[in-house]
Amino acid sequence: MDIDSLLRASVSEGASDLHLTVGLPPVLRVNGDLLPMANTPVLSGDMIQALLLPILPEIMKQRLEQRGEVDFSHSARGLARFRVNIFRQRGTLACVMRLIPTEIKTLDDLGLPPVLRAFTEKTRGLVLVTGPTGSGKSTSLAALIDIINNERRTHIITLEDPIEFLHRHKRSVVNQREIGLDSRSFADALRSALREDPDVILVGEMRDLETVSIAISAAETGHLVFATLHTNDTVQSVDRVIDMFPPHQQQQIRVQFAATIVGIVSQQLVPRVDRPGRAVACEILVATPAVRNLIREGKTHQIYSLLQTGSKLGMQSLDASLRDLYARRIISLQEALMRASDPEEFKRLACV
Repeated sequence: MDIDSLLRASVSEGASDLHLTVGLPPVLRVNGDLLPMANTPVLSGDMIQALLLPILPEIMKQRLEQRGEVDFSHSARGLARFRVNIFRQRGTLACVMRLIPTEIKTLDDLGLPPVLRAFTEKTRGLVLVTGPTGSGKSTSLAALIDIINNERRTHIITLEDPIEFLHRHKRSVVNQREIGLDSRSFADALRSALREDPDVILVGEMRDLETVSIAISAAETGHLVFATLHTNDTVQSVDRVIDMFPPHQQQQIRVQFAATIVGIVSQQLVPRVDRPGRAVACEILVATPAVRNLIREGKTHQIYSLLQTGSKLGMQSLDASLRDLYARRIISLQEALMRASDPEEFKRLACV
């Protein structure tokens, strides 16, 4: 048993992730469920070390010793690319390897609404794609960047940790920088990007106040910025950005954020019943004048009502997306109700 054979088995089983930890056989995540890999032994610390050391770059070995965890990407020749996270637990190594599809999917492939295409046509502003870990944020961002790459002559800079989807130069020039290898931090890379004649900047994750502040400034000064947050809905995303700043700065940030935000997509992956796999349920907030005004005035709780009534403008609530998926028999009622913000209202509107 070697790492390549495990990765081949992961791909053939349609797994999104491969887990390696002491005391269990290799474990696959398939359609959201964790399943032990058949006909494989229980792993020891020595076995995991023997599996991982051949794919661990020398610089990452040093970082693992210093920090106790590392992130990097790994290409298995003729198979696929993987995002690798190796970490220490109870004094032994453990690892999660996530499959990165080689093909960048379209918005239609992903089941995302066409209003997202309008976000790619902007020349300045901030677009946020949010959701929990493993909700497909990177996949959705890759689809948006690919639209720009296919249709516009721009300079695109992506800042990622690690690089996931590989973008070829098409109509655009695309430079992809990996945090930890090509730059020390998101904040450093973003600050540098502003001196590199960018039109479009992708920030893999807005982790800290400095990165958020620079991203908003970049959007203010004529760049189109795409970024992710780990938040569960669009309104929470607005509040998270504002709350990252100290109280005395928050009113100024509300004004800046209201002026720069283009739209927010908050998504979840829901198990399908029509075929194997998961469907995207998403909430979409379009930055209309009314939305911008509520952000400026600190009345973000009132944005929920605009989501309910803004369908003609391309907006939709998560519950509306879930109702549509349920009505088309793509997801089950049980899964929809688990994720609905108001299950009783969901059942009433879905005529259950």
